[in-house]
Amino acid sequence: MSETRTDAQQQEEFAKQTSAELQDADIDKDRAILGRDWASREQEYLSTATPEAIRNFAHSYGDDNPLFTDPDYGRGTRWGGQIAPPIMAGILNSPLRGEKPSREERGGSYRGIHAFVSGGTWDWYRPIRPGDTVYSFGGLESVDVKRSEFAGRSVVKVRRQVKMNGNAEVIGVYRTLVIYTERKRARERGKYSGLEAPSYTDEDIAKLEELYAAEQRRGAATRHVEDVAVGEELAPMVKGPLTTTDMIVFHAGGYGFVPYGLRTGRMAHQNRQRIAPFFVKNSYGVPDVAQRVHWDSAWAQAIGNPRAYDYGVLRECWAHHFLTDWAGDDGWVVSQHDEIRKFNYQGDVQYFGGEVTAKHERAGQWFVDVAFRGTNQRGEETIRGTAILALPSREHGPALLPDVPVELQRKAIEMLSTHGELLADTR
Repeated sequence: MSETRTDAQQQEEFAKQTSAELQDADIDKDRAILGRDWASREQEYLSTATPEAIRNFAHSYGDDNPLFTDPDYGRGTRWGGQIAPPIMAGILNSPLRGEKPSREERGGSYRGIHAFVSGGTWDWYRPIRPGDTVYSFGGLESVDVKRSEFAGRSVVKVRRQVKMNGNAEVIGVYRTLVIYTERKRARERGKYSGLEAPSYTDEDIAKLEELYAAEQRRGAATRHVEDVAVGEELAPMVKGPLTTTDMIVFHAGGYGFVPYGLRTGRMAHQNRQRIAPFFVKNSYGVPDVAQRVHWDSAWAQAIGNPRAYDYGVLRECWAHHFLTDWAGDDGWVVSQHDEIRKFNYQGDVQYFGGEVTAKHERAGQWFVDVAFRGTNQRGEETIRGTAILALPSREHGPALLPDVPVELQRKAIEMLSTHGELLADTR
């Protein structure tokens, strides 16, 4: 058995295995299926929101809100029981039976191409409750080819997922912005390769601990819309410094990265046979998942980054935590739009802040518009976004949940009806 390879040998091996380039044929396949809705047949790590699953998911991104983590606490709120953080809809999915896309209708494969989440937009219509099994359908909304300063040519895709429960009630709609870049070109550009690694003194860590201790969760103290002023700042929040442990905890809480996923033993072998290009040799010559850019700095450096970095989805969850803490138990996050502006590398801290930008009323329901951002210890904005929150009013009463668009609700009923018919045919 050979010795462990040097860094130079590892870099050379990485270069050989990551020379894939964007193919026009993949882009054409994507454009051919724009606007089509397909039943999601993927089995996520979690499909049903049990009380423990809800708790563990909230804990996976650092949220200790008892509304999400304590079933007894929820009974004393407007919800009458435990609910999930609305953004949990993004990690839940049970296979939905429906029309299968043909090989030509599956879109581009983009084998060997690096993909990362660059942002997303959520609209939420109702809470997820313990016992809810979540299904989804959707497809591609847009495909654009751009030139990237970081990686040359890139493909920008918006994927739309409609999430519903077992009663065909629409929970929310998630639009994800994903960028595909050529790893070789990203490595050659090396824009961030010289970024200095952070180093913290005991005094620095003590200051961070003070910030964590001072964080304010609104909770049961109702935030009425009459008490909110345009220009008001939201209570700050800190996340980090980012560690490999953060990535492990996020996966343990339910983030499955399906359809690629994380597997071990015989199941890892089966995954390697199924999607061999997704596996790239590590420093020991062992094929390992390409997504280890999120915990393996050597591999992250091979594609042009200085260190391992977080998931865009994790930062979206952090932003959601920031919003739900401010809204309190009686509020509802109607929508969240976010843009991932820069990488969040291991060792980086994220400071979240924001302000109220507007208040508006529609049919007796009051909404508050918020702008938020996350900034690292270098003063760089790494995420920015906007949100609309429904808050209770002393004059008009509780915050109401938004209405689901009629055509969207009809589509959900059709999709779940087809699922039931196909399921009955197998009995």
